[in-house]
Amino acid sequence: MDTEAVRSFVRAAELGQLRHAADELGVTQQAVSKRVAALERELEVRLFTRSARGVELTLDGQAFLPHARSIVAGADRAVSAVRPGSRALRIDVLGLRSAQAVVLHDYWRSHPGTDLDVVTLRVDDPTEVAAAVQAGDVDAAFRSVTDPAALPPDVRMVHAFDSPLELLVGPRHPLASARTLTPSQLRERRIWVPGIVPRSEWADFYDQLATDFDLRIDAAGPNFGDEVLLDALAASADVATLVGARDRYLWPTSHGLRRIPIVDPVLAYPLSLMFPRTSPHPGLRAVVDHLASLAPLPGTVWRPSWAPAPRHARRSH
Repeated sequence: MDTEAVRSFVRAAELGQLRHAADELGVTQQAVSKRVAALERELEVRLFTRSARGVELTLDGQAFLPHARSIVAGADRAVSAVRPGSRALRIDVLGLRSAQAVVLHDYWRSHPGTDLDVVTLRVDDPTEVAAAVQAGDVDAAFRSVTDPAALPPDVRMVHAFDSPLELLVGPRHPLASARTLTPSQLRERRIWVPGIVPRSEWADFYDQLATDFDLRIDAAGPNFGDEVLLDALAASADVATLVGARDRYLWPTSHGLRRIPIVDPVLAYPLSLMFPRTSPHPGLRAVVDHLASLAPLPGTVWRPSWAPAPRHARRSH
C-alpha cells in the first residue's frame, strides 16, 4: 500500500478539500486526486463523496480513517528511527572493557544528554568492520585498517587516541616489584597474548612490536577469556601479558596482580576511528572533538608504522 496515497487521504479527510491537502503536502491537486483514486481502486471501496464544497467521507472512508492515521504515524516513526540525528549514534567498540569503551564512557558522562548506542561487532577482520561502516550498520567504529589500500574510499579513518601498554604479572614474577619497565627489560620474557587472530589489527601490531624490540610474544593456545588468563598469571612465576593502561580488568584481591607501565619508549597501541566521509551522523562531530582534546602521551612514544600519526606525537623505533 502506497503510504503517500494514505497520507493524502488522511489530510484530505481532515481538511475537507483536495486543494488544501495538496498545498500542505507540496503537490498538485491532481496528484492528490490520483493518489486517492488509486487507493480506492486498491481497497475496492469509495472513500469520499465529492461535491462543490469539497470531499466528505463515505461510511467506508470513516471506517478506514483511524487505521490510515496509524499507517501514516507508523511510517513517520520508521523513517525517524533511521534518519541520522533522529536516532542514537551507533559506535562499535572492540569490547565493553576495552580502552575504546572507557574513553567513550568518559565522553558520555560529560555529555549525559547524548543519545548513544554502544555496540560490539563480533568481527576480527577490520576490513569487515569498515564494510559495516560503509553499509551504515554502524555510524563509526574504533578499529584500524592497517593496509590503506584496503580501506573503502568512502570511509575515513582518523587517529582517535593512543593506549599505552603495561605489563601485567603475578606476585611471583621476577619483574613484579618494578615501578616501571623498559622494552629491553622484556626481552627473553614470555609474554602470553592468547587470542591473536590472523588478519586482525592486533596481529599486525604484535608482529611489528616483536620485530622492533626483539620480544617473545606467545599466542599459543585457545583464548578462554580474561578470567582464565588472569588466573594463569596469578599462579605463574614466569608468564606475563600486555594490557592497555585504560583497559578494565578485574581480579580477586588474592591474585595480587601488578600492572607495570612501560617507558623509554612508551609502547602505544594506536586506536583509530572509522566513519563515512560523507553525511556522517550529526552527533559524531562532538565525539571526534572530544578525542582530539585528549592529552598526548608524555615522553618518547613508539607506535607501529601503519598508525595514523596524531598531532604532537613523537616516534621512536
